[in-house]
Amino acid sequence: MAGNFYKVACSDCENEQVVFGKASSDVNCAVCGTTLATPTGGNAEFHGEVVETVERRESDELEA
Repeated sequence: MAGNFYKVACSDCENEQVVFGKASSDVNCAVCGTTLATPTGGNAEFHGEVVETVERRESDELEA
């Protein structure tokens, strides 16, 4: 899969949520509804603090 996932902290309530880096629609905070990311046609624009990049699992780990 092309693209990364990011853990983004909401600027209003500080909830941390995992967001796909190439989101194709607005991503809102699950707690307060603030917009965390908006699509730009490529990589999403994040509106909160990116806390970390979430590592993808290797395919052999998924089979176990």
